[in-house]
Amino acid sequence: MQRQELTKLKKQLISEAKKEGFAEIRFTDSKVESRAFENLKKFLDVGLHGQMGWLQNNLDWRGDPKLMWHDVKSIIVLAENYDLGIDPMKGLRFKNKANISVYARGVDYHKIVKKKLKSVASKLISISKGKTEVKVFVDTAPVMEKHLAQRAGLGWQGKHTNLLSKKLGNWFFLGFIFSNISFPVDKPHENHCGSCRSCLDICPTKAFIAPYQLDARRCISYLTIEHKGPVKLELRPLLGNRIFGCDDCLAVCPWNKFSKEASEMKYSDQSKENLDLGDLVVLDEKAFRSMFSGSAIKRIGRDRFVRNVLYAIGNSGNSIYKDEVKKLTYDGDQAVSDAARWALNKLEINSG
Repeated sequence: MQRQELTKLKKQLISEAKKEGFAEIRFTDSKVESRAFENLKKFLDVGLHGQMGWLQNNLDWRGDPKLMWHDVKSIIVLAENYDLGIDPMKGLRFKNKANISVYARGVDYHKIVKKKLKSVASKLISISKGKTEVKVFVDTAPVMEKHLAQRAGLGWQGKHTNLLSKKLGNWFFLGFIFSNISFPVDKPHENHCGSCRSCLDICPTKAFIAPYQLDARRCISYLTIEHKGPVKLELRPLLGNRIFGCDDCLAVCPWNKFSKEASEMKYSDQSKENLDLGDLVVLDEKAFRSMFSGSAIKRIGRDRFVRNVLYAIGNSGNSIYKDEVKKLTYDGDQAVSDAARWALNKLEINSG
């Protein structure tokens, strides 16, 4: 295809993506900068990824997307806004209530974003009259997503290692369309963090070794979602009432003032707000799967979820939960029974 034709196709695709509800769409080539890939390997080599062994799977693919799909020439990066227009820090004040990360309060974003991506990809094939092949990815393929998004000009990787945008703040998901035609690329985004340290200083567990360097093993999002087994004793009090994820470093970013509330209503579910810890700690596997059907929370399973709730109960200091906690000291899952004993001890100390 000639450049003029590709430019026209690009404009048409941008229009279609906006119609589908995507907040931003940018284009880059299939290259990964060696510096970024080396930084990832160093992160893995020293074990800062904790139990996320999947990051090492097909590692070479992350450094070269062509190893995953030989024909890829362009990578189209799309941003899906999920700003709910709320203060995610507010819920931390209510110790008897479960605090769930904003992104997980509605329908699993993988399902929503992938459906939209497939629609945009289909339109690309149609508009190009079948001259392109495509592949779509949402947070599941061995791709250096944040790096590629920065190269595409969608945003930049902040000191908290998450992607930032001057238009969207922190609150957006990424989706990718790989294409075998060479679209005109967009200019990479510059870093606009400046001297700000808000995200680094707010972290409850001091998980940031330095700006742009995260020790995932201390990150509350990692501990409540990815980490299997008991959490280290010294970290448990720092979890507070966060039972799934943590938004602290995202919420304090000054760039959020430019974010607009998401138009996709499925990201907000009132039933996932103000959940009492006592209603969650009693869930068995069936009840857990029913309550969180269609939610990203479902993937961690009942045992890890109840473990997190027990840590929150211990941190609440509220003895009204003691009877249910006692029952769980005999739970079949070792991490749950351990968390129950810890929580019970905390409650007994608090009640004097």
